[in-house]
Amino acid sequence: MKTINFDKRLITLSADHNALILCKNEEVTTGSNGLYSRYKYPVLTAAHTPLFWRYDLNEASNPWLMERIGINAVFNAGAIFFNNKYLLVARVEGADRKSFFAVAESDNGIDNFRFWDFPVVLPETEDPDTNVYDMRLSKHEDGWIYGVFCTERKDPAAPKGDLSSAVAAAGIVRTHDLINWERLPDLKSKSQQRNVVLHPEFVNGKYALYTRPQDGFIDTGSGGGIGWALIDDITKAEVKDEIIIDHRYYHTIKELKNGEGPHPIKTDKGWLHLAHGVRNCAAGLRYVLYMYMTSLEDPAKLIAQPGGYFMAPEETERIGDVSNVLFSNGWIADEDGTVYIYYASSDTRLHVAVSSIDKLTDYCFNTPVDGFRSAASVKTICELVDKNKQLSKT
Repeated sequence: MKTINFDKRLITLSADHNALILCKNEEVTTGSNGLYSRYKYPVLTAAHTPLFWRYDLNEASNPWLMERIGINAVFNAGAIFFNNKYLLVARVEGADRKSFFAVAESDNGIDNFRFWDFPVVLPETEDPDTNVYDMRLSKHEDGWIYGVFCTERKDPAAPKGDLSSAVAAAGIVRTHDLINWERLPDLKSKSQQRNVVLHPEFVNGKYALYTRPQDGFIDTGSGGGIGWALIDDITKAEVKDEIIIDHRYYHTIKELKNGEGPHPIKTDKGWLHLAHGVRNCAAGLRYVLYMYMTSLEDPAKLIAQPGGYFMAPEETERIGDVSNVLFSNGWIADEDGTVYIYYASSDTRLHVAVSSIDKLTDYCFNTPVDGFRSAASVKTICELVDKNKQLSKT
């Protein structure tokens, strides 16, 4: 039987992997809208995961140097600046369809992300999770770093033979070092919750959550949009009273459902929010990103709501396991006002876009709101045309 040169293949695999990790990212300058800069290469993909996660590197037990554990995708990452590093807690999905969390770090936030040696060892509750994903990170003023994520389990009420129906809840963990995680009880709620984000500050002495109530695992049903709830005790978190602060609307980018992305960024003009909106179309569900702002004095009060999407999938971003999707649950604001937006495309890979707090707040306050009718959209464009024509006369 013909065999391979094990050492030679390992050298080639390692060289290719290092070249990928060390590849310098490039700002895309063509087609810019002036609001943010996309970058040419994804910051994380399945190929970025360590070789020693995927390959048995012992020639005796793996003489063909075959991949033993397949990784399907890396996407939907929480983000935090920690110990002078840009850290991403990414959703890694194996070939077995199970997702888990893993930390990758970079010195500059736009390239050279390298995974830590081990994935996150997430403690389980008495009712073990079947799947976990999409962690939002919040460095809270109580001193802890919290991770709120979706935990999925089979629906116990599903008919016999139904192996697809699931129940979603918000899992909660906390840490001081992103290595050792304490698991808290899952959030209690009257409805299923798949997109829950912890506000980074106390509000009226309580923990505050952005929620997304829904009737089922997929269907939002009577859930009206992004909710707001105050929690007495994060170690026994329960949604008792919930209000909708960002509603869904007919024939908009968020008519089917919407959900908070990462925790909002505090600015001198208000809390800056990034969210996703979903609509149904002939090609299936289309996910885009949008923005809004809430008051510093009352984070549940909407103060700016630009119409339409902030970012949508373009070119190859449209292609992947779940096509035509952009999703973000992580961003980092530097002290100089630079904002790194980590967004995933089509549930397959993770990208970065770079903007600034000044640009994003300007966008929120000065972009026209959605008029909800075609005639209103035309009126808004005509007003801008008139304004620009007046400039040409001066």
